[in-house]
Amino acid sequence: MEAVDEPRGSDPVGHALLACAAGEQSAMATLYDLTAAKVYGLALRVLRNPALAEEVAQEIFVEAWQRCAGYAPDRGSGLAWLLTITHRRAVDRVRSVQASTVRDSAYGLEDAAAGQPDVAEQAVASVEAGRVRKALHGLSHLQRQAVELAFLDGLTHAEVADELRVPLGTVKSRIRDGVTRLKAALGGDGHD
Repeated sequence: MEAVDEPRGSDPVGHALLACAAGEQSAMATLYDLTAAKVYGLALRVLRNPALAEEVAQEIFVEAWQRCAGYAPDRGSGLAWLLTITHRRAVDRVRSVQASTVRDSAYGLEDAAAGQPDVAEQAVASVEAGRVRKALHGLSHLQRQAVELAFLDGLTHAEVADELRVPLGTVKSRIRDGVTRLKAALGGDGHD
């Protein structure tokens, strides 16, 4: 690593930021190792959502690489600089999420007021649901089990195979045959 002027006192984070500013890519790994837990922890405290905190933490390290030339050791420690950026970004994300929630809620309320349930549509849906239930009962137990796991529980073919403890090819065959029988029972011709 090329020698970089050591920031005031012993500040390994500041040193890593200065090395990043000098273009040393390996310094970014050092910066990450020194600060990742603190950056994530602060983001999590502000956001209270682990997934959002992870996103913000990733964004912070990209931003740190892009803006490290703006770090001035005489104005504070490297960690303080990085955590200030983290806090600002996390607060911005909270505001963005809140604004989105307010918009979605307002839109949802407008939709609910505008769209009163249509009794005829509900009746048709009820009849169709009955037809599907009857068609499902017309499948073999093994086909019905595979089709229900795939379509009603939303599992992938591999997850269905794991759940049923059968080979993947067997699951695919059961689902394909079950869907073919369902289409026939529901009046479909089997062609899309």
